Amino acid sequence: MLTFLARLTQPSGQTAALPKAAVTKPWWYESAMQLLGGSWFLLLWVMSTINLWVFPSPHWPSLLSRIAITLFYLLQGLFILTRLPAKAHARGLSPRMTAFVGTYLPWAIPFFKKLDEAALDLTSIAFVLVGITMALVAMLHLGRSFSLTPQARSVVRTGPYRWIRHPLYLSEEIAVVGAALPRLAPATVLILVLHIGVQVRRILYEEDLLRRTCPEYSSYASSRWRLVPYLW
Repeated sequence: MLTFLARLTQPSGQTAALPKAAVTKPWWYESAMQLLGGSWFLLLWVMSTINLWVFPSPHWPSLLSRIAITLFYLLQGLFILTRLPAKAHARGLSPRMTAFVGTYLPWAIPFFKKLDEAALDLTSIAFVLVGITMALVAMLHLGRSFSLTPQARSVVRTGPYRWIRHPLYLSEEIAVVGAALPRLAPATVLILVLHIGVQVRRILYEEDLLRRTCPEYSSYASSRWRLVPYLW
C-alpha cells in the first residue's frame, strides 16, 4: 500500500515539501480536471436523458432505474464542477488508474449476451434501482467533497456516512451486481470479481490519504465499519 502524507504548514507561513506519497496540484490543473470531468458526466447525463425520451421503458421498475442512473450522472457532473479545492492528491499513476478502472470496468458488462430469464431481469432491475438510489443519497451527502481519484477534502459524517465509511462504493457494487445478473457467464463473473478487488484497493488508497491529511479521520474510522457492517 502506498503511504500518503499530509501537507504541512510551517509557522513562518511557508509550506513544507510534500512527501512522495501525497502532493498538491496547481490551480490550473484543478480547474482543468474539474472542467473535463464535470463536462464528461454532464454529457453522459444529456445522452441518458435523450435515451430515456427516445427509447422509453414500458416497465416502471426499469424506467425508475434508468431515471436514477441519469440523475447519478447529473450529480457527478455538478459536484465535480463545484467541488472544493483538494488538500492533497495521491501521487503516482497507480491510484489514478485504480480509480479509472473502478469507474469504467462495469461498462464492459452490457456487451455480453443477455439471458432470456424474466426472474433474473426483475432481480437485476431491483439491484440496480436500490444501488443507484443508495448512491444518490450518498452523493448528496458527499456534495462538494466528491471526487473520482483519491483526494482529501473533508471528512463527511452525515447520512449513510454515520454508519459506514464508504457507502458510495457499497451502493455502486450493488448496482454492478444487478447489471451482471442477467448476463451471468464466466467472463462477467470475472469482471465482477476484478471490480470488487479494484474497488477494495481504491478504498485503501483513499483511506490512507485521508488519515494522513485529515487528523479527524482516524477517530471517525475507528467507530465505523469500512464497507459491510460486521464483515469489513
